[in-house]
Amino acid sequence: MPEPGLLAGQGVLVVGAGSGIGRAVAERLASEGARVVGLDLDGARLGTLPLADRVVGDACVPGVVAEAVERAQAGTGRLDGVVCCAGRFDFYQPICSLPPSDLVDAFEEIYRVNVLSGLVVARVAADALRASRGSLVLTVSSSASWPEGGGVLYGSSKWAVRGLVAHLARELAPEVRVNGVAPGGTARTRLVGLRSLGQDGRVADGPERDERIAAQTLLGVAASPADHAGTYLYLVSRALSPLVTGTVVPSDGGRGERIEAGRTPGVGEERVG
Repeated sequence: MPEPGLLAGQGVLVVGAGSGIGRAVAERLASEGARVVGLDLDGARLGTLPLADRVVGDACVPGVVAEAVERAQAGTGRLDGVVCCAGRFDFYQPICSLPPSDLVDAFEEIYRVNVLSGLVVARVAADALRASRGSLVLTVSSSASWPEGGGVLYGSSKWAVRGLVAHLARELAPEVRVNGVAPGGTARTRLVGLRSLGQDGRVADGPERDERIAAQTLLGVAASPADHAGTYLYLVSRALSPLVTGTVVPSDGGRGERIEAGRTPGVGEERVG
């Protein structure tokens, strides 16, 4: 008989589970015995995942999130963990290239998806997570520490998510641990652009991007979504991280250290840009 996983019998909700890092996290948590419910705008992408249940809808809508929380509790009677991976990218769009009205629309779209979704999920799931002394994990980015890896719209939204981690950890303590994972550049993530800027059909991926990502890390690798999944598992699991809260864990192959070295004369081999 196989050994029970780290999350055996636990109910977990993964928001943005249909693709990229969210998909890899859902698969990894399920492999550890969790009863995973996936929430995503694209129901077709949820269909092939090893999910206990799935909800198709917008994570910024409280009623949709409430349904997902309810389904995540259905099998075990509790919600032990929530992971938020929903997001939009700006493809390095300079704000000075935009008419002011387009800037307003782009801001509202990217902050709604990248920031408001985390707030809505935290609010709707708070009581259930308190009852289980569970864990909330938000997806930040290396762009939340350095002005790299995106434009000002994307980067500033991820700085805001970094703030959510700190403030929610304080507000939901002592019952709920709140942490973040800050991935660096990741291959095959289907980073989707902003509909308001006509970027919705554009996806960041391809061999050239893989090579660029690898060159910008100390480890010389282009991370895959699965490479980050263990960090999320660590933060979701109360057995592995019982005292960790209010923390953002970098998962960037040393990209941040290379950026800092590149800004210090005589330390970095080349400037990372």
